[in-house]
Amino acid sequence: MLLTRMNRFREAVQVLDRGFRSIRCLQSCPEKASEIENIVKLINEHSFPNQPLQPTLESHIPPASLSPSFVENVLGRLFGAHANGLKAYEFFKFCLLRSKDTPSAGAFEKTVHILTRMRYFDKAWDLMKEIQRTYPTLLTLKSMNIMLSRIAKHQSYEDTLEAFEKMEREIFVGKTFGTEEFNALIRAFCTQRQMKEAKSVFNKLHSRFSPNTKTMNTLLLGFKEVGNVTAVELFYHEMVRRGFKPNNVTYNIRIDAYCKKGRLDDALRLVREMESVNCVPTLETMTTLIYGAGIARNISKAGELFDEMTKRDLKPDVCAYNALLSSLLRSRDVQAAAALMDEMDEKKIGHDHLTYHTMFWGFIRSEDTHGVQVLYTKMTERGFLPTTRSVVMLMKFFCKNHSIDLGLSLWNYLVRQGQCPHGHALELLVTALCSHGRVEEALECSKQMVERGRRLSELVFQMLKRILLELGEEEKLHQLEQMAKKVEMFLPPLTVHCKASVPCC
Repeated sequence: MLLTRMNRFREAVQVLDRGFRSIRCLQSCPEKASEIENIVKLINEHSFPNQPLQPTLESHIPPASLSPSFVENVLGRLFGAHANGLKAYEFFKFCLLRSKDTPSAGAFEKTVHILTRMRYFDKAWDLMKEIQRTYPTLLTLKSMNIMLSRIAKHQSYEDTLEAFEKMEREIFVGKTFGTEEFNALIRAFCTQRQMKEAKSVFNKLHSRFSPNTKTMNTLLLGFKEVGNVTAVELFYHEMVRRGFKPNNVTYNIRIDAYCKKGRLDDALRLVREMESVNCVPTLETMTTLIYGAGIARNISKAGELFDEMTKRDLKPDVCAYNALLSSLLRSRDVQAAAALMDEMDEKKIGHDHLTYHTMFWGFIRSEDTHGVQVLYTKMTERGFLPTTRSVVMLMKFFCKNHSIDLGLSLWNYLVRQGQCPHGHALELLVTALCSHGRVEEALECSKQMVERGRRLSELVFQMLKRILLELGEEEKLHQLEQMAKKVEMFLPPLTVHCKASVPCC
């Protein structure tokens, strides 16, 4: 399930979690939160690339404000807002120059993540080299994995191995690479579900770097994410044959593999096996089982497992509630799920991004337009920012169900909050607006995207081009073209890297 993936790959590239933690940290300090939101909005709305960003930052941010936590929280929000990577990079460089404090490792990691997500690999390497010279203690395994994972995603197997060697040779100078660094390289391929490559690296380098249980669990998790239960079990037995002792993580991965396939009985069998070797089921184990019960459409078992947590002296958290919520909605019990959300409020559990996404999914699946609208209103009144996945799902629902005004409302809400909505959300909205003759609004949303330093998709541009030419609005088209061209000059090219052949495992 998504929960397990986030937990196990928490040191890797989980975009979302980094920004979310920053937002939660701010909830106890509204004044600081407001200040950070203002700076994020300022950066996102800055005229890029027409004007330099740093003078604007100097006029709005006094050096005394640049505490490590402030910088990290701004970057976390920029990450969540899908800000242009160069803007975030400029902000971080500004902080390096103006702040009297050493930046946090988290701030550096977020900047690397933002840059590599937009494929600014040269900039990311430059930043790593600069940090190696100035603040080498900020170079962490997490930053290494972020970089390697993105290279593994967008470039070749050989490029990723070369990047690993470059880090050892030029970035992590003076540090002897060992098992943890080896694990980071394997994890980079596993996060991209490139198991042939991950196994090849293991076979090629395990004689140099002694693998540990974490190495084997990382590979096991990779096989699980591919969705192949047989591969998971085969590798588990290989792990045991090699002399590695399974732990809670090992069993949780295997349990999740079965749960995802709806094989709840096999998952419960593993729990009994787990307990027989003195591996105590954890909160994550029980949460995974509740999800699994939902997939198996066994709602009574899901409720039983949820109640069992208390008997095991485990306190249900937001993830456990989300699991039960998902199980209820898979059984189409929307009313019980809505009541569970209210219970979360009463118990001060709070709703996170997965809570909202799951509940929206339940309403949409039940074709409950009113329920979607009520929850959407509640979410926006609370100032809650949905994830990209939720934004795209909502935009698709609004635009296909004759609720274009709500789609436009969602877009404007995100923009007001300093977000730069995902390109697919813009495609859906522009298509709907143009099909109803609302070209000016479609054009304005597209301009807002470009003004924030983001690329217009070919679909959106060609659609607007055709309609504007039909309307005789050549001047408006020319203006949009010029704006897009300026941004394109600063964005990485849309190239497709061919994966080189990988040695057989």
